Amino acid sequence: MPEADTSSSLILPSAEYEQSYRAYIEELGDDERYPFPLDFEHDDFAALLRRLRDCADGVGLPDGFVASSTFWLVDGGELLGVSNLRHELNDVLREHGGHIGLGVRPAAQGRGLGKRLLALTIRQARRRGIDEVHVHCNKGNLASAGMILANGGLLQSEGPYGHAGEIVQRYIVINR
Repeated sequence: MPEADTSSSLILPSAEYEQSYRAYIEELGDDERYPFPLDFEHDDFAALLRRLRDCADGVGLPDGFVASSTFWLVDGGELLGVSNLRHELNDVLREHGGHIGLGVRPAAQGRGLGKRLLALTIRQARRRGIDEVHVHCNKGNLASAGMILANGGLLQSEGPYGHAGEIVQRYIVINR
């Protein structure tokens, strides 16, 4: 796998990247979107940015949700990936979800950007005082498991989750 481009940086969502964000969503098409904020309505981009800030502040969250910060991995004006850092875990997230969800734009995959995006998001977790970062993936997702392991993830458990009984692997990254 090619080395990750280290010129990319992690930023908070910004109106500057609206065009790139829309292209990213279009590129995803009907694929499942990770992390979950990519499913938020985005026709009114300013409203999307407010909603993301509200999520970080814990304002207006649906039942079962926790405060979470969304970050964008960017390079040269292009949005390459998105991560979401949950500020705490509830019982459901301890079982399936963990602290961090992320995704890399399809056209940017295969360049090691997921590993970089996870590393930068783990740094954000450290800034929030999260000493043990829970990162989960489906057992069959070898790319995600490799990315987690490359960032110091230790497999803590695995087991079925949901009605389909898919096997979820639960890793912890010690972040001290």
